[in-house]
Amino acid sequence: MKLKKSFAFGFITLFSLTLAACGNGGGKTDDTGSSKAADGEASGEQIFRINEQQEMPSADPSLATDEVSFTALNNVYEGIYRLDEKNKPQPAGAAEKAEMSDDGLVYKIKLNEDAKWSDGKPVKAEDYVYGWQRTVDPATASEYASLYSAVKNGQDIMDGKKDKAELGIKAVGDYELEVTLQQVTPFMDYLFAFPSFFPQRQDVVEKYGAKFAANSENAVYNGPFTLADFDGPGTDTEWSLKKNKEYWDNKTVKLDEVKVSVVKEAPTSLNLFQDGQVDEVVLSGELAQQMASDPEFVIEKEASTQYMELNQREDSSPFKNENLRKAISYSIDRKSLVESILGDGSVEPKGLVPADMSTSPKGDKDFAGEAGNVIAHDEKKAKEYWEKAKKELGITKLDMDILSSDTDSSKKTVEYLQGAIQDTLDGVKVTVSPVPFAVRLDRSNKGDFTTTIGGWGADYADPSSFLNLFETGNSYNRGHYSNPEYDKNVKAAATTNANEPEKRWDNMIDAEKIIMDDMGVVPLYQRAQARMRSEKVKGIAFHPAGPKFDYKWAYISE
Repeated sequence: MKLKKSFAFGFITLFSLTLAACGNGGGKTDDTGSSKAADGEASGEQIFRINEQQEMPSADPSLATDEVSFTALNNVYEGIYRLDEKNKPQPAGAAEKAEMSDDGLVYKIKLNEDAKWSDGKPVKAEDYVYGWQRTVDPATASEYASLYSAVKNGQDIMDGKKDKAELGIKAVGDYELEVTLQQVTPFMDYLFAFPSFFPQRQDVVEKYGAKFAANSENAVYNGPFTLADFDGPGTDTEWSLKKNKEYWDNKTVKLDEVKVSVVKEAPTSLNLFQDGQVDEVVLSGELAQQMASDPEFVIEKEASTQYMELNQREDSSPFKNENLRKAISYSIDRKSLVESILGDGSVEPKGLVPADMSTSPKGDKDFAGEAGNVIAHDEKKAKEYWEKAKKELGITKLDMDILSSDTDSSKKTVEYLQGAIQDTLDGVKVTVSPVPFAVRLDRSNKGDFTTTIGGWGADYADPSSFLNLFETGNSYNRGHYSNPEYDKNVKAAATTNANEPEKRWDNMIDAEKIIMDDMGVVPLYQRAQARMRSEKVKGIAFHPAGPKFDYKWAYISE
């Protein structure tokens, strides 16, 4: 079988989505997706202090599902590849680029023999095999196992039809892997850099059992940093990333420590920043607008869509009614939401798939523009659809609750939605339930909600990262939206031959149009985050798709 060097991503192009902030020189980001380091060397104490808005729900690579966890995991572990400062996958756990067969189904990967775990033991091919098999094993209950449908036998293993040992990955000696795919996957190089595909040590996982990764001591790490001072998922409000002396490229790592504290109130965070007690904080709303001209103000636009899911699990659910879903969507003024409520650089959505993330096979048309969705605010249409829904459902009023996280921006968003829906749709009463992030995730996963505010950041810069979520039966389809034609197009895109990229593109466009015409989920905004970041902090790599931040190249220059 003839093999060739593999790179990338097929016909999908990743654009950097970082934006320089508006105002008097604000925002120190460049067009590569990384914070632009000034000329000079690291100087002063190499400790970077940041505030997170939420607790970390999981430190387990097989179980993590959220941005906070993925950022931590991306810095304390490393996969076959790592995204570089320009968002391109580069060899990391691998010694060189993988060799790919002509049919695009088999990858041969030589591993980096200098890679070690934090206890000094070498990272071997068997660690990748074990980590992948553990994640795809139904007994692990990994929500991200669905990504393994691209790997040979992955879906059958998830469905209980085959044993995890039949997954398409095998160790060829200590330092070589052979990966076989189920179908051609244009974005596979990006999955090689994603936390769900990181290696795991079998002896360590089995030693701690159910308590593996329950704290920072119950794991070993192979990344630029090690996790420290982490006392438990979903509850601990302080943890650290400490430089890993065993990391194969530790000479590149300048920071000695990244100290993380959870502070949910943006005004408190800003005060801490202005007092010099913290180097980076997240802002939203009035505070973001207030600080927009500050030279330390940064906006980072993400490949992320925030949306409302409507619980359609029960046959009796009123949200199965398409007219009701459209009435709710038309009642929302997204322009006011992003400009007056959020004020953090977030923009109105063009659909489920975010804009400026992926382009057509010839590289000249943005996916969101090609789909041609109109996510509009129209009170007249909202009322008309509400009248139709009432007749079809045989109701005159409706009580609904919106579940959300309890950060400042989430609270403001959900309160705005409460007012917009109630004011527009006569007879609809809306309550809101802001809860801690981990609680929202748990309740959303269990279906314990009427409606919920969630969102998705691209794991890889391809429309399938969003469209796959809402296939019938997908664990992330928390509202249980279902449309056979939508499923048909998503499946067709996943199985299209490698030499038919236009056909795959058209299938994904059709799927996007279907779910937006159904208003199966209600897009709210394409997310950006406004931050205050100290000018002394240099070299942070920001990834619009995938784990958001990489501190491998970061340093302090006093």
